[in-house]
Amino acid sequence: MNPALLPPIMFGALIVFLLIGYPVAFSLAAVGLLFSFIGVQLGVMPASLLQALPQQVFDIMRNDTLLAIPFFTFMGLILERSGMAEDMLDTIGQLFGRIRGGLAYAVIFVGALLAATTGVVAASVISMGLISLPIMLRYGYDKRLAAGVIAASGTLAQIIPPSLVLIVLADQLGTSVGDMYAGALVPGLVLTSLYVLYVLVVSLVRPGWAPALPPEARSLRGMQLYGRALAVMVPPLLLIFLVLGTIFLGIATPTEGGAMGATGALILAMLKRRLSMDLLRQALNSTLKLSTFVVFILIGARVFRIAFLGLSGDEWVEGLFSHLPGGEIGFLIVVNILIFVLAFFLDFFEIAFILVPLLAPIAAKLGIDLIWFGVLLGVNMQTSFMHPPFGFALFYLKSVAPKEVKTSDIYWGAVPFVGIQLLMVGLVIGFPQMVTHFLDKPVTNSQSADDILLNQTGQPAGEAPIPQDDAALLQGDSAPPPAPAEDPAAVLLGK
Repeated sequence: MNPALLPPIMFGALIVFLLIGYPVAFSLAAVGLLFSFIGVQLGVMPASLLQALPQQVFDIMRNDTLLAIPFFTFMGLILERSGMAEDMLDTIGQLFGRIRGGLAYAVIFVGALLAATTGVVAASVISMGLISLPIMLRYGYDKRLAAGVIAASGTLAQIIPPSLVLIVLADQLGTSVGDMYAGALVPGLVLTSLYVLYVLVVSLVRPGWAPALPPEARSLRGMQLYGRALAVMVPPLLLIFLVLGTIFLGIATPTEGGAMGATGALILAMLKRRLSMDLLRQALNSTLKLSTFVVFILIGARVFRIAFLGLSGDEWVEGLFSHLPGGEIGFLIVVNILIFVLAFFLDFFEIAFILVPLLAPIAAKLGIDLIWFGVLLGVNMQTSFMHPPFGFALFYLKSVAPKEVKTSDIYWGAVPFVGIQLLMVGLVIGFPQMVTHFLDKPVTNSQSADDILLNQTGQPAGEAPIPQDDAALLQGDSAPPPAPAEDPAAVLLGK
């Protein structure tokens, strides 16, 4: 077999495993080990390369950046199950109900607030689907518009900090989570505004699709309404400042901000007298499941990446993308088309753990700001939640939608919002200042993600890391002991 064919065959085998339905973590690890064995037998991959695997697993477990994931997940689940979403949707729906499209505006506004407090797409979509969809249908909203608004607003948790995907992207790109959050804030707000603009256009062109609430449906009026709106809005806004404000001001790291957010969510639930042992147990179980899911995918991804690099897969990927016409813009266009297509079949975790580490070195060589690159990919990967027929947001909404809402209604309702998300991808490419304006300085990374992964012992890129004892033997008995390997967590955090 021609060794040059092994990387594309390996990548194709992984896609086949995923499409068949095997769990992501096990597919990554199994394909990685299988092709490692093939590479060693063919003599194109040194067996010593696999000696880095135990250290890689240990490095994953001590990576402080990843601690933010369970904290933010727990915070979101506590807030969602303590009724905060229900209170906000009811009050803000009353506030906007007197204008056409008011309920849709309320859903978008609450979706953005939930995104900034929970960071969990499933929690946002399910909450708003249970609460808002029956009300919107009761007052004459078009099924497709209502379903599309709810699904799209729920996916704002994908791009508005403290998004989980931004944590994963920062980890895979070797950049700061705080910088990734700062870079994603304006694109997230612009995307929210585009959703509002779409609803406005629909309410003007098709007023029957988004009617105002009738007077009898507005139970709150005047000062009573504004007083309740203030009481409902202040706690989540304080929590947003506690989490994101401290991160942006440099007072807390994202992990510390997540811990404060989880504590704040518990306090809010206690103040609402909705914190119970059953709620706490459910939130802890769901957090544990998601965190374990992420860690196992990371371990599988490291196995796959070690084998892929050992077979010179990085050279194959670089050869595919380095000679594209158009330079940096050509690379960005092709990458975004590739991710958009793969998002029909893969979710954002799979894309982030498989593709991003392969694309990051090429982006770095082209001089692309990796924070901008990460935010751009995050906006694009948001479409993976909205793609018919496999978008997870569509599945979440279907699971709680009334019987009169057909699957086809949800799919067609999502299509315009997928188009808006693609428009947002173009805006981020055309106006990078949206991402970089609030950063202290342009964030680029001359060290590739592959270097961060494999070259912990100072070995040249593409070579197997030599165990320190063996390196000392190669240097001779009189050579000083090698310097300790750099802590990968420190590299990922930019320290």
